Amino acid sequence: MTAVETPAATAAPAPVGRARVFLAVLRRDLYVTGRELPVFLAQVILQPLFLLLVFGRVLTDLGFTRPGYTEVLFPGIVAMTAVLTALQSTAFPLVIDFSFTKEIEDRLLAPMPVGMVGLEKIVFAAMRAVAAAVVMFPVGVLVLGSIPWRASGVPLLATILVLGSVVGAALGLILGTAVPVNRINVIFALILTPLLFTGASQYPWTSLDQLRWFQVVTACNPLTYVSEGMRAALEPTVPHIQPWISVLVLATCLVVFTAVGIRLFLRRAID
Repeated sequence: MTAVETPAATAAPAPVGRARVFLAVLRRDLYVTGRELPVFLAQVILQPLFLLLVFGRVLTDLGFTRPGYTEVLFPGIVAMTAVLTALQSTAFPLVIDFSFTKEIEDRLLAPMPVGMVGLEKIVFAAMRAVAAAVVMFPVGVLVLGSIPWRASGVPLLATILVLGSVVGAALGLILGTAVPVNRINVIFALILTPLLFTGASQYPWTSLDQLRWFQVVTACNPLTYVSEGMRAALEPTVPHIQPWISVLVLATCLVVFTAVGIRLFLRRAID
């Protein structure tokens, strides 16, 4: 009698780690951005470029602004670029993903928790925002001729830049998941303009002592603390909020906005 040979049982494939899947999805988004780099740069640089050109160069050359105003303006423009780029890079794609095309379903099928899909959106948007803010430094030199800079402020600059970018991305996750698709244009028109002009990007927050009501309104805007932190890092001689206050407020906003955004994302994705 000959023994019957049984085929060896095939080994089950090892499960793919969540972190590995997360990085793979993130790598794909970065690859797509790299292929569309000129379009990305045009989208994120055009508005701050013209703000620098008009307020920092044209009005200065015409004598309508005080000497040294660029030291106040440039850090605020970098802060504005980081926060608005992160916000828009999260909110607008989510609106498209959750529209009738349901493109978000491809991401939700990935072997990782649904919440990590929303977290990847935040991380990716924050990375785009950091890149856009870094590009503003050579743009500032090109437009203004010189920009405020000090090497000792780089650690604070990096901290504020990362915190501001993640806060902007988390806020974008909230807007992209809480607002109906047919209302997103109206909501952005009602939110972006106040966010832009009450974020202390064109003026120091401490200079609003004579306009106490507007100072209070400005203090409720996360962009204010990014702008003030940038000034503390790049040009500390300009009056600014204490850096530890800016870091504390931004860290608090990061935790709160991320928790709310992930919760809204889960509710929207499950529905």
